[in-house]
Amino acid sequence: MKNIVIIGTGPAGISSALYTVRAGIDTTVIGKGIGALEKAEKIENYYGFPEPVTGRELIENGIAQAKRMGVKIITDEVVGLGYDEKLRVKATLGEHSADCIILTTGTSRKTPAIQGILEYEGRGVSYCAVCDAFFYRKKDVAVLGCCEYALKEAMELLPVVNSVTLITNGTEPIPKIPPEIKIIPKKIKEFAGNQVLEKVIFEDSTEIPVAGVFVAVGVAGSVDLAKKIGIITDGNIIVVDDRMATNVPGVYAAGDCTGGMLQIAKAVYQGAVAGTEAVKYIRTM
Repeated sequence: MKNIVIIGTGPAGISSALYTVRAGIDTTVIGKGIGALEKAEKIENYYGFPEPVTGRELIENGIAQAKRMGVKIITDEVVGLGYDEKLRVKATLGEHSADCIILTTGTSRKTPAIQGILEYEGRGVSYCAVCDAFFYRKKDVAVLGCCEYALKEAMELLPVVNSVTLITNGTEPIPKIPPEIKIIPKKIKEFAGNQVLEKVIFEDSTEIPVAGVFVAVGVAGSVDLAKKIGIITDGNIIVVDDRMATNVPGVYAAGDCTGGMLQIAKAVYQGAVAGTEAVKYIRTM
């Protein structure tokens, strides 16, 4: 049976799932947490609710609806994408194969407010280990982050670079960092160098030399994941056509990650388009 994996349990993801599961496609939605809607205390500009509804209620109702219709909901963090014979979704609890993928995890998180991080983007600061590890082969690099996504980026780098240091900027890292990855939990003062990044300076005035820093703060957003398999992006949005299709066959995107109006109505509409187009794609396979 052909299958689809949808990444993100927000309005765009659940909307997509409703269309794919009703078309008889084996549908799995993977997501961790509610996202930006969790902070919405009162939503009153969305159709169908005589009284305001909270963001949490809206999400929980959507997930319950999807489950009733046969959608498999997995609570997990997606940390990477890949492909061989089929598309691959890499999560912390395991890997999932798919005939089609829809990305709906919203916009990328903000870049950490660390002096020098923007100045050295493309000159030592990177956001994708899969994309850029080759440029740092046999060199010493660091990964900025403390959670599963940061660990995944560090593990991608280990076979290529000389050494990897996890710099957490004062945050306690997850407890399962392997011994070959050095950990520095100090607060960061700045990234510094001449024409390219050369070192990380900490607030206690200590420093480490690095050829590159890979930013992996928080969880991977749709754009972060898209870059893993060569999907075209423009800043913090994924480039799609009017069918919500990316440049990679079988991969679609919907919701905030595609830019434009950041509203629930738009996310639900794009999710519906992505879902119906994904069904068409799968049926041609």
